[in-house]
Amino acid sequence: MYEHILVPTDGSEGTMQAIEHALELAGAESTVHVLSVVDQRVYLAAGGDQQDAVIQSLRDDAVDAVERCAAKCEGKTAATTAVRDGVPHKVILDYADEHGVDVVVMGTHGRTGRDKLTSLGSVTERVIENAKRPVLVVHID
Repeated sequence: MYEHILVPTDGSEGTMQAIEHALELAGAESTVHVLSVVDQRVYLAAGGDQQDAVIQSLRDDAVDAVERCAAKCEGKTAATTAVRDGVPHKVILDYADEHGVDVVVMGTHGRTGRDKLTSLGSVTERVIENAKRPVLVVHID
């Protein structure tokens, strides 16, 4: 069993598959940390007059995403939620370091080629390449 498990979420249904795997790793004394990152690259690319609305929409989505994941933990293990701004893979790695996370559980779509390029690469791939701890990757259907 792991004491501190990090599950980054982008709000997708695939994250729900990752949270299920995280719960299988969790014991009674574990804490599942659910983190959503508001990607600053998205709102910085928005026009000045639209930027505030874009930021608020992204933050609202992030809050909803962490709350849905935390609800899956109820009655099974403790959960804590966080929403942060930044570049997703960097924020995930920083959060893991700050909170002494034992394992990161994330989903991946397994995109390749053009699909991978249009999504700015894989956050999961970047976390795996730079993590100082185990990363459990859940293939998302």
